[in-house]
Amino acid sequence: METLSITQSLIIALWVAAVMSRWLLGGATLTLRFSPLMTGLICGVVMNQVKDAMIVTAALQLIYMGVFSPGGSMPSEPCVAAAIAVPVALLGDLDATEAVAIAVPVGLLGGYLYQFRFFLNTFVGQATDRAVEKMDEKAISRSIITYPTIVSFVLYVPLIFIALYLGVPLIANAIAALEGTAFIHILQVVGNGLAAIGIATTIYVIGRKDLMVFFFLAYFMSVIFASLKITMVTYAVLGVIIAVIYSQLKRQPAAKAATEMVVEGVIEDDDDDYDDGF
Repeated sequence: METLSITQSLIIALWVAAVMSRWLLGGATLTLRFSPLMTGLICGVVMNQVKDAMIVTAALQLIYMGVFSPGGSMPSEPCVAAAIAVPVALLGDLDATEAVAIAVPVGLLGGYLYQFRFFLNTFVGQATDRAVEKMDEKAISRSIITYPTIVSFVLYVPLIFIALYLGVPLIANAIAALEGTAFIHILQVVGNGLAAIGIATTIYVIGRKDLMVFFFLAYFMSVIFASLKITMVTYAVLGVIIAVIYSQLKRQPAAKAATEMVVEGVIEDDDDDYDDGF
């Protein structure tokens, strides 16, 4: 049975704890928490399967495009989901859609775990209140940075480590044993549907009628040029070029209108001076 080593499990668990602490690299961990891409990369590096890990993580990213976090609270935790689903997919030789179906329930459990961290931090908040009353700057710094970080590591490292070291191999082998059954087909269908929902939700929330043409342009370009096997980097470069051209074209009418206003203002000022002079 394929398993993760103790070292591999510990590294991934430490990464998750650091991201969920929202302390690592300052505010950067906020973005890392909301996106599974970097966690998937870490899993791929640790397991020496970067390419396969990123293929799976890209599918996970699609479903979390439609997940929003009002007040920092998320119904599903992308970081936790990726930390479990990517190793399961790599060990069990699953495709991306099957991994998506596994990531969703794991992410939901991660959401409850994050809420429990809020509960633990209420005790840390009491230390902050006492430090503020005493106007102790060092104590305030410890209570809002050091203590919450320690809570995150104490909470996440053991749980994620156990889930990776003991749970992931069991899940991977159980799913591998079900290969070719109706259960795997259901996972694939659900995984594809969740990705579509994520994209649709994003379009609904941030979609603007005047920009929708670019979405359809990108979609049909990917279909038309599929046989050319164009990489995502090439598409990204084309997207940047199109965005720059669009911005420049929009800026020209605004600049022209501003110039006309200035010219009109100068002419009016000249007329006023002429009237005052005579």
